[in-house]
Amino acid sequence: MHRALRAITGGLVGTMVLGGFLLVLDTQARGTLSVAAVVGRFLGIDGRPLIAIALFAIVTVVVWPALFVAIEEYLPFGPDPAAQAVAFAAVIGIVFVVVGRGSITGPILVIYVGFSVLAHLAYGFAFGSIYGRLAG
Repeated sequence: MHRALRAITGGLVGTMVLGGFLLVLDTQARGTLSVAAVVGRFLGIDGRPLIAIALFAIVTVVVWPALFVAIEEYLPFGPDPAAQAVAFAAVIGIVFVVVGRGSITGPILVIYVGFSVLAHLAYGFAFGSIYGRLAG
């Protein structure tokens, strides 16, 4: 299978995993944290949650996988694409936590950081596993 198609397929699966984790985060925050608002801050479109979620889907299914394919040979932990993708997603997760944080403080900040980093690591593993598995 072509690398781009493998990457998009992996991105789709990874996005479902990431979305599931972020949905749990939203639920655990009991309404004090809007994941759509956090994603909006991360993408620079604060206050537009529907556009933020649409862009989130495009970025996680197409843009991040395309970037991964472009820099794959430079990522650590090769030749295992799952391990490489986890490292790639860890960087994205750290940026997401810092940029998307906004005014989150207190105990909810601990939940936000934990779930966000775990969600991105899970995204990377799911994405990289599918990407590597489809290579044959």
